[in-house]
Amino acid sequence: MIEIDEELGTVTVVGSDGSRRSLPMDSAEAFEMASKAWLRCGWDVKHVYSFTWMGRPIIQLPEDIVRLQEVIYAVKPDLLVETGVAHGGSLVFYASLFAGMGKGRVVGVDIEIRTHNRTAIEAHPLSRLITLIEGSSIDPVTVAQVRAQRRAEDRVMVILDSNHSREHVLAELEAYAPMVSVGSYVVACDGIMRDLQGAPRSRPDWGRNNPAQAARDFVARHPEFAIAAPSFGFNEGTVEKPVTYWPDGYIRRLR
Repeated sequence: MIEIDEELGTVTVVGSDGSRRSLPMDSAEAFEMASKAWLRCGWDVKHVYSFTWMGRPIIQLPEDIVRLQEVIYAVKPDLLVETGVAHGGSLVFYASLFAGMGKGRVVGVDIEIRTHNRTAIEAHPLSRLITLIEGSSIDPVTVAQVRAQRRAEDRVMVILDSNHSREHVLAELEAYAPMVSVGSYVVACDGIMRDLQGAPRSRPDWGRNNPAQAARDFVARHPEFAIAAPSFGFNEGTVEKPVTYWPDGYIRRLR
């Protein structure tokens, strides 16, 4: 538990044994502790369900989206594959980056693309950069359809944001990670589930049944990949750890 005292400028960490440790509010550690509480509170009130990108709902933490665009700009993929379409806001986000960069296209995969979402995505001004594929992301037929979108010379990046169970994400990693280019990433979203046991809309098994666990299990089997959160592209502050829903989510292909 933490206590925030703005007047004193402290964040106090209260242990389960009643111990207390006060941190100055201008320290990176205090920021990390306060951010953990903010992330949990944000989950409880569904904070991420309140944003759009160029007209489409984008159910992502803004911090994650800004960090992700840094990675996309650095990697400069020719093809970005995302599992999990929802309202299409993330697909439009990637397409807008690619339009600005002058290269890149997006493939969105979902087991069900609802008619109103498909209609809105296909009517969007950036739809020329987006391909939709309907089907289970781990069905071999679907995986083959995605693979067919890749040209031999393409630099590929993958983002996994569909079913977040450990088993499903691990199956997605096995299916899509081989498509990822050396130096690029496959990103397993929403590993924050491991820290949300007891929260609204959570399940008792989330401590292990989550994307972060799938990512760790995957890299243990595949030494050509490593969990490697990208460093900040710019930082004049003292904070070095991102505020994120995606802990252990960035998996980089090493070779």
